[in-house]
Amino acid sequence: MTHALFTPITLRSLEIRNRIWVPPMCQYSVDTLDGVPAPWHLMHYGSLARGGAGAIIVEATGVVPEGRISPTDLGLWNDAQRDALAPIVDLAHSQGAAMGIQLAHAGRKASTHPEWGTEGSGSLTPEEGGWETVGPSETPFPGLAAPRALDAAGIDVVVRAFVASARRAVEAGFDLIELHGAHGYLLHEFLSPLSNHREDEYGGSLENRSRLLLEIVDAVRAEIGDGMPLLVRLSGTDWLEDGLRVDEVGQVGAWLKEHGVDLLDISNGGNQSPAPIPVGPGYQVPLATAVRAASGLPTGAVGMIDEPFQAEQIVATGLADVVLVGREMLRDPNFPLRAAHAVRYDAAPIPPQYARAHR
Repeated sequence: MTHALFTPITLRSLEIRNRIWVPPMCQYSVDTLDGVPAPWHLMHYGSLARGGAGAIIVEATGVVPEGRISPTDLGLWNDAQRDALAPIVDLAHSQGAAMGIQLAHAGRKASTHPEWGTEGSGSLTPEEGGWETVGPSETPFPGLAAPRALDAAGIDVVVRAFVASARRAVEAGFDLIELHGAHGYLLHEFLSPLSNHREDEYGGSLENRSRLLLEIVDAVRAEIGDGMPLLVRLSGTDWLEDGLRVDEVGQVGAWLKEHGVDLLDISNGGNQSPAPIPVGPGYQVPLATAVRAASGLPTGAVGMIDEPFQAEQIVATGLADVVLVGREMLRDPNFPLRAAHAVRYDAAPIPPQYARAHR
């Protein structure tokens, strides 16, 4: 029996205890609407750390107020948010988990009703607390309000916002940073020809469409230094003929490697609806495998990875370097401990208070 899932992985100066990670999953639980985490977040992330996850990546966190998906999202554009995140990081560290945070700008998919807590859907009106959205072009996401196309000054504001949030993440004690370049949010909007119709240096060729992402990577790397791992989440494909393709994402990954990125978290879709996504167990794993081969970077696989032996097989056979287990971790925050039992790994980090359950 192999124990690939429980082999530590080292990214720069950070050793992470296992290959079962928690991906960013929006909680829509900032009831104060100010980006500051609530008691829910302390309980939520603490339980995931106690359950044995190797690394936990905190949900999409807005680098500016208008970069939030909804008003109930987390933010990291001020020091009050930083100071409220620090105890959550400390709690997770006390349980042996590495802590990451996903820095995000929702672009044209911002200013929407959260998935729960309101009766509305789609874009918020100004009367409901909504705001003007931005994107690479004025093309709206289907069913949402049209964005304002960013000009050069607006792009500079975005870059500087990612840098400032990265600095606060370091100050809060996070171990790694992930930039959100997937799911149809701003950086993905620039990457995809479905949403990027610019005619300047940020549009047209794949190299131009990648320019903003690479500029942010360079600026964030300069801010956080050489020792801290930097990840990027990418959609491996748009699943549409005229959209972003997996071979293009592999090329973007190769450029990201040259610019100091350490691991790619490969998801899919989100930039156009509807899209013919072939959903099924492990359906995104081939995307992670293809991008891994093309880019030369380690990858994380995510999406309907629900069983211990399925997760073990992905890592043991080199399809991806880590698995990011989302919905199953919501159903069972102790999934890593259950997986350790299944693959007969005897050195899992079981809290002594719970040891009797494993005798």
